[in-house]
Formats: sequence, C-alpha cells, structure tokens
Amino acid sequence: MFTFQDYASRSQFFLLAGPCVIEGEKMAMEIAESCLEATSRLGIPYVFKGSYRKANRSRIDSFTGIGDLEALRILSKVRETFGIPVVTDIHTNEEARMAADFVDVLQIPAFLCRQTDLLIAAARTGRAVNIKKGQFLSPEAMHFALDKVKDAGNDNVALTERGVTFGYTDLVVDYRGIPEMQAFGAPVILDVTHSLQQPNQPKGVTGGRPDLIETIARAGVAVGVDGLFMETHPDPSVAKSDGANMLPLHKLPALLEHLAAIRATINQF
Repeated sequence: MFTFQDYASRSQFFLLAGPCVIEGEKMAMEIAESCLEATSRLGIPYVFKGSYRKANRSRIDSFTGIGDLEALRILSKVRETFGIPVVTDIHTNEEARMAADFVDVLQIPAFLCRQTDLLIAAARTGRAVNIKKGQFLSPEAMHFALDKVKDAGNDNVALTERGVTFGYTDLVVDYRGIPEMQAFGAPVILDVTHSLQQPNQPKGVTGGRPDLIETIARAGVAVGVDGLFMETHPDPSVAKSDGANMLPLHKLPALLEHLAAIRATINQF
C-alpha cells in the first residue's frame, strides 16, 4: 500500500507529475512512461498525477474531461501497466468513494481544503490523502485540515504548498511555510507549476510563468521539501487545461537531474 511516510523517508524527494487532466489513454501512457524512466534513473520515487475531471474552471466552455469513468479507467491502467501509484483530485463526498476504487491517493483541491465533509470522506476511504493549501490560508491554518483527516482515522496524509494570492492576478511562494507545515508531522509537497499560475485574467484563461519552474523547484528542494508536484505535457501549447504553466515533457529529465543533485548536496549537511 502506498504511504506518504514511506516516500518521504527516502534520501531523495518524491515526485507527483503528469498532465493537468486526462485527455486520453495514449497521452497518459506516454507521460507516465517518460516520467517513470527519468525518475527511476535518478532514484526519485514517482506518483503519476492526472485529474479525471476538472471542476474548477474559469469559463463555462472550458474543457473539464473526457468522462469520469473513462478517465478513471485510464488512471487505473497507468497504475497496473507501470506498477506505480496514481493520484487524482476529488470534489465531493461521492467522488471520494468512486475514485478510491481506481487510485492510490485522493487529492483535495486548494479551494476545497476547508470542506470538512470532503476531508472526512476522503480519509474514510483508506486511501492516502493529499491536501492542497488554499491560496487564501496561512501555513499554520493547515493544521486544522490535517487534524480533520487524522481524527477520521487516517494518518496517511500530506500537505501541499501551492502559492499565496498576491493581488488579483498573481501568486507567490512563502518558503517559510514548508518547515512550518512539516512541524505538524506530515510530509510537505511543493506544487511547482500551480504556484506559477496567473489567475483571474480578463479572457477567463489562467496565465502562468513556466520560465520560472526550475527556479521555484530549486528553492523548494533547497529548503528541504519532501516532495514536488509538477504538471507536464508533451506540448503545453495544445494542452486542454493549464497549458500556460505546464512543463514541456522533454524538459523534465534535465530538470530532475539538477534537482536531484541539489538534494544530494543538501543531504551531506
């Protein structure tokens, strides 16, 4: 059974990576294979990430998914084909029960991190739970979200930093929050690509700063984060969701090499 604690106990950071949303089986398998090849070579524990549906969209005509059961089937196939854990977002109590049959980790979106019933429903499935910190919350406030999952009987939980709202159309990362949340006793993940979003754009399509992905990731590893979260795609320019802040898939191996070297250096001290 997958546990965050096991992944966080290793000498290297772990990685959650994949497309923003499942667009089809071929694409998902291509990304999973490429990510697994790069992480295996570097000794980085890997979890495939893919949302089976995107509920939080700016516009009514934004792409939300290919169908819940089809996307969940693809996630399950990735899991079985490559022998790796998979993570997906959930939005309601009913989704927690449904998705738990297909994945190893249930992820609570940032905007929903205070939803008590959702946190408890995710915890009671017995799956690992990853709670993204709301852009509107302090690191200290995430202690209460963590307690909700643990009080429901599930200690297999991680917290994810994904930036703090800065004005109307930007986010910033406060790296002090990483050790502050680690002090709660849970592994902490840095969501690199979502931290570089530029939301609330006039056209209703979120912007981003993918040119800063390595900068943000390097700083997170230097601070000592347990895991990294990145969305990646073979061609972000045609991605159906969050393409503006995704990492091109071909750039992932070199980036991971740089980050693994930083972690190895830090481990010497």
